[in-house]
Parts: sequence; structure tokens; C-alpha cells
Amino acid sequence: MNRMLLTAALAALVTTPVFAGDGPCTKPAAAKDIVDTAVGAGQFTTLVKAVQAAGLVDTLKGPGPFTVFAPTDAAFAKVPAETLNALLADKALLTKVLTYHVVPGTVMAADASKLSWAKTVNGQSLYVTSGEGEVRVDGAKVIAADIVCTNGVIHVIDAVVLPRKDIVDTAIGAGSFKTLVAAVTAAGLVETLKGEGPFTVFAPTDAAFAALPAGTVEALLKDIPALKGILTYHVVAGRVLSSDLKTGTIEATTVEGRKLTVTKAADGSVTVNGAKVASRDILTSNGVIHVVDAVLLPK
Repeated sequence: MNRMLLTAALAALVTTPVFAGDGPCTKPAAAKDIVDTAVGAGQFTTLVKAVQAAGLVDTLKGPGPFTVFAPTDAAFAKVPAETLNALLADKALLTKVLTYHVVPGTVMAADASKLSWAKTVNGQSLYVTSGEGEVRVDGAKVIAADIVCTNGVIHVIDAVVLPRKDIVDTAIGAGSFKTLVAAVTAAGLVETLKGEGPFTVFAPTDAAFAALPAGTVEALLKDIPALKGILTYHVVAGRVLSSDLKTGTIEATTVEGRKLTVTKAADGSVTVNGAKVASRDILTSNGVIHVVDAVLLPK
């Protein structure tokens, strides 16, 4: 992450007015707690309603401190009405979503320049990125920053961010990894890949498994040790994003114990043991998935 760019971008947001007719949002004399600040702003009515429905008002009026990434009413309006109504009716799920917007402590603009990840009260981490003069958390744009409250700070975002699923559930939801999921299940690796991690998984699609010689998948499903060895050869400990890679070739040690050859070309494309990374940086709650177009076989 370019820290100087992030600092400059956030600094530019600090003086963005949020309250009609008000001066700079950071004026200490006007500071209220997080809830009262949101209520007074007039553009967080849905957020306030959600906080009330989840029973989080007392918490967010408490001593904290908290850093809240607050979606505006316009951000909530992007969520389908049926989805939003269902969320408001499910207190447990609503709480998970709302606490995913809250980071313990006070994270000011200057602090954010040092972060790539911000761990939330939910337990998962928001992914902080910058570029072209803007800052985003999980893809949501920060449109105003450093609104100081008596028990923390608010940063305004233009979208609702949702907690991510784990690696296994993400693969199931994608619909294009049925063979991989069946293999992971047969090998007894579901619990591991739903664990804390983090893991980096190079995930072959159903088409990649179908390209193997006839009978290979069926044979592997009957040979659990061999199957487990191949599957763990697709997993690297830690969360490795494509942006973490420099142009060139490196070796990455897999959970299986052997090494993968990872190459990033000058045009940004990535291959693993010659297999093309067709889709990259699919973030999950416990790691990241990179989709590969071939099954990687240990040598």
C-alpha cells in the first residue's frame, strides 16, 4: 500500500462537511457520542434504525472508543428492500453486519495510512486500500473522514459492507467448485478450511478437474491419503494477495510441504506451476482464494 497516497487521500476527506450548514466536522466543541452524532447528521436514519433493532445503542453510546465506518441512507438504499427488511428482522445477523462496520479503538486518518487490514468488533477484518486519491474499505469508498465523537470517530462510506464467508462456504456459494468441495469433504479437510487460518487457496474449477484424464477424480476419491496430499498442495499458509507479489518468480511452500512456483508477469498476470490464475483475490473470512484453470499436481 502507498502510505503517502493513503494519508493524503484521507487528509483531503477530513474537512468534508457532513452536516448541512456546519463547518469542519472535527470541531471538538460540537462533539457528541457516536449515536447522537449519527442521529444529528440526518443522513444515517437507516443506520440508526438498524442499531436500535440490534440493541446496540447503549454499546455505541458507551465509553468505547470505537471507529465506525458509517453507511449513509443512500448506501443502504442500494441494498434490495427485501434483503434489508430480512436483515432488520434477524437480530443476530444484523448484529454481525453492524459490528463488521466497527473497529475497536480510535483509528484516525493518519492511523489508517499504516493499515492494510482493520480488525472489527465482528472478529473479521476490513481490507483497506487506496488509489487515485480515494480510500476504500472492502470496496466501499470513504466519502468523509475523522468525524470526532466523544467516544470515538466516524468515517462515512458509500456502501454497506458485509462480513465474508469462510473459504469452504465461499467455494460452495460460487457454484463452480463442486468437484473441489466434494474432494475437500471426502478428504476430511472441511473443518480445517473453515478454521481460523488464514489460508491462501489456489482453487481449481470444475472445468479444471474435468480436464484430468478420465477416471482420475474417481480414483482419488477412493485414495484419501493421495487426495489429501493433492488438495493441501493447493494451500499456502497465510493470506497472500496478488498485490503482495512482485514481478518475477518465487517459490511458495504449501501446507503439503512441497513448493509451488508462482510467477507474476510484467502485465500483472499470475501463473502457478504454469496454471493460469483466472480470478484472483477472492477475500474470505479466513483467507483468500485464487482461481486456477488446472489442477496442481505435486512433482
